[in-house]
Amino acid sequence: MKSVAKLGPVRVGSGFPVRIIAAINVSPESFYGGSVANTPEKISRMASKISREGADILDIGAMSTAPYLKNEISQEVESARIRSALRTVMETGHVTVSVDTLRASVADVALRNGASIINDVSGLKNDAGMARVIKDHGASLLAMAHSSKTSKVAPIARVRQALSETMRIAQREGIDEQHIVLDPGIGFFREEGAGRAYSPQKLMPWYEWDCHVLANLRKLETLRRPLCVGLSRKSFLGKILNLENPEERLPASLAATAVAVMNGANVVRTHDVRETVQAVRIVEAMTRRSRRAGAVS
Repeated sequence: MKSVAKLGPVRVGSGFPVRIIAAINVSPESFYGGSVANTPEKISRMASKISREGADILDIGAMSTAPYLKNEISQEVESARIRSALRTVMETGHVTVSVDTLRASVADVALRNGASIINDVSGLKNDAGMARVIKDHGASLLAMAHSSKTSKVAPIARVRQALSETMRIAQREGIDEQHIVLDPGIGFFREEGAGRAYSPQKLMPWYEWDCHVLANLRKLETLRRPLCVGLSRKSFLGKILNLENPEERLPASLAATAVAVMNGANVVRTHDVRETVQAVRIVEAMTRRSRRAGAVS
């Protein structure tokens, strides 16, 4: 099923290369220290580097949303961090910027200061004002699957249900669906957790849930929206390989990213742009050759 969208000015989906979103965290609380840039000098240096390495979009987060950590900060602090980071990033010339927030007030600040995309890990369900802010600014939405109530629904069905609810919220508010990309929420459906983005489930260990979703990603194509997968250095990889330190999870991240792209991901979010670009382009080249061979045979 063909689906195309725009994240800011970047066209994503069927017929376009897999797009790369690079994460910069201005929150020292973030789970992976290698993604943290909490001074203007570090932000500028990191933004310039990932732009050179091939990132299509820069995603700035000012509050950790890891589903196993209680790291909430005030909206005033989050807004101040975002405003400062955007000021620095805009000076580097990397114009396509997303902001990772689940608060409408912070999204408004971001969109007034140069961002064109909101990455909402609650899928418009944390803050009733979020959809209106996105609509009023004509912004793009990267929406993650989120469900606050536990259930015994199987992974793909539950993710599809959660994302369908998000699409209905967006439709009611008048957000153009051509500006929406969906995220299945790898790492966020857990038996136990914390924070506003945590989605409770009791069916299976969270790392098995994540593997199941990645293996069956194409079943989410019925949503008719491009799919973004964020799995860079996440804990399910560490659990499978017994690697507690995120610093050690780059090879696993690249392998999982290759699987995600082979199974239909249109966008990937990463902390490691150069390595991820290489992995993605190899998968794309192999996939094209496989299709041509199939057509000839």
